[in-house]
Amino acid sequence: MDEAGIVNLCYCLNFPELPLGGNHDDSKYKIYFADTGMLVAIIDEEAQDDLRANQNLGVYKGALYENIVSEALAKGGYKLYYYKRGDSSLEQDFFVRTAKSLIPIEVKAQRGTSKSMRTLIDSDRYPDIHYRFAGRNIGYSNDIYTFPYFCAFLLKRYLSDPKSQSN
Repeated sequence: MDEAGIVNLCYCLNFPELPLGGNHDDSKYKIYFADTGMLVAIIDEEAQDDLRANQNLGVYKGALYENIVSEALAKGGYKLYYYKRGDSSLEQDFFVRTAKSLIPIEVKAQRGTSKSMRTLIDSDRYPDIHYRFAGRNIGYSNDIYTFPYFCAFLLKRYLSDPKSQSN
């Protein structure tokens, strides 16, 4: 379905752990546009006007920011994976891996806590690095690195630097 380069598929992990390739369900996935401009082009004209004027983004805000990050990750060479536990509201937007670690990534459209990420951090399964992309400045607080959305394309380069993974 994604061979044409129009969409990126993000597969649901059975468990939030490595290996990613053998640990996902091919029948459960999210679809993101490979070009966020295509997402904007399909929404109604009134919402497009709101987006251009940077006004009320409404229901599109979360989808738009998640698509921006998915596009950057996919163009950076990452396959896309997410996790949703069926018996709760725990959902992690994306997971990427380094040579040694599985890294949860949260995309926040609103200010507030990252409940699902906090649950993962508290489980001690992901002790190394935790990332959130949000409409904020670069920062580090409560074991989570925060970067503005537009920095998502730099994630692979950042993770390849050994200094970035030392706390």
